[in-house]
Amino acid sequence: MTLQALLAEVDPGWFAADGEPIPDALLSRARRSPLGRRLLARGLLEQGTAGALLAPRLDHDPATLVTRWPKARIGRLARDLGVLAYAPAIRAEIRRDPVRRFKRALGNSYLLALDPTVWDARVPAETARRMTQGLEQAWQAGGPDDDAPLHALFAAQGRAELRAWAAQRDPALGEWTALLHPREPDLPTYLPEKPVLLLCTHHETRARNA
Repeated sequence: MTLQALLAEVDPGWFAADGEPIPDALLSRARRSPLGRRLLARGLLEQGTAGALLAPRLDHDPATLVTRWPKARIGRLARDLGVLAYAPAIRAEIRRDPVRRFKRALGNSYLLALDPTVWDARVPAETARRMTQGLEQAWQAGGPDDDAPLHALFAAQGRAELRAWAAQRDPALGEWTALLHPREPDLPTYLPEKPVLLLCTHHETRARNA
């Protein structure tokens, strides 16, 4: 992947000039120009949002990382991480209609949330209560037949989990995950290192074997 292709994937909200968003037309021209691309990349570096991703190092090639982790693959991983992070509340739900809705909305990811071998899902009672409230709010926002708010809840949580894990294990991946989406507030994270690593490895392996 070239720098042009990489910058084309970055959410426009991350680009700014003198603290102001770059107009769409100007940003489009900059992405097509070698000088413009260098200035955009320098801006990301100066903001501290792509120091690990774009910094030149002999042992690091941004193209390799972003090819391994295209936006769609990160999206699938983030959703699984978000579902798993909400496992305490998902496992506690035994009512027929919510369980049916989980199965419909999550597919095989629902089984992931129920699997104690992936994560024991032990969290303080107050944390579990907040998770349950979050699920209820997503259900109410979407109505009985719209799962989009539920998916958005899990995706946002999953991205937060991935960024938090990557900050220690793979900073460039964390930066890439952030840059692919509009700026997001930091959320509380719940998953230990092992299940995050397990899911990252699973998604990479599945992609290689596809």
